[in-house]
Amino acid sequence: MAAPSTSTFTPTRLTDRKRLAIVQAAVAEFREHGFAGTSMDRVAAVAEVSKRTVYNHFPSKEELFEAILLHLWDRSHALPEVRYDPARPLQEQLRAVLDTKMRLLDDPSFIALCRVAMAEMMHSPERARAMVARLSEKEEDLPVWIRAAQADGRLRAGVDPQYAAHQLHGMVKAFAFWPQIALGQPPLTGPQREQVLADAVEMFLGLYAPAPSPAARG
Repeated sequence: MAAPSTSTFTPTRLTDRKRLAIVQAAVAEFREHGFAGTSMDRVAAVAEVSKRTVYNHFPSKEELFEAILLHLWDRSHALPEVRYDPARPLQEQLRAVLDTKMRLLDDPSFIALCRVAMAEMMHSPERARAMVARLSEKEEDLPVWIRAAQADGRLRAGVDPQYAAHQLHGMVKAFAFWPQIALGQPPLTGPQREQVLADAVEMFLGLYAPAPSPAARG
């Protein structure tokens, strides 16, 4: 059987390159002009593709903006998934999970686009709910980890893993997301980042790690 010609694969690679060019152009446009000030015509011009090509990939400006946020999120999760390991200390594993999260929160493009998104979504609660739901789907690694630690008896049973994960993410976002979004503060410095992560892990385990048995305390 004859091998397929390389031209068979060229359109796919070309399509991927065009899609990436559109996303990169849109990131720059949304950051500079905001949601309302960005047009699909301008995105097409900056990406050096036709307007029809832009619409073939993204049927609307709303879908293009959502795709950008998800693209940045996926890029921050390019590292291998952190899985629960019964042989490793909980502190070490939680830090690894949160380090992945912090990669996204340290990304200036993500923060700038989130600021644009917050302003736009105030005018469209339906769109805001849809976006939050989509991003929440991407945060499943921590609830899965918590559930596994509970099954292993190393975290308290009976606690909703989604609720506990939301608490832990909230402790991090209180310092590394919301001040940057709402107040324009700079990203955390290295020492600040380390302190936030260490304190968040310690408080989380202080609440959810099971109390030692009387025999262990004695």
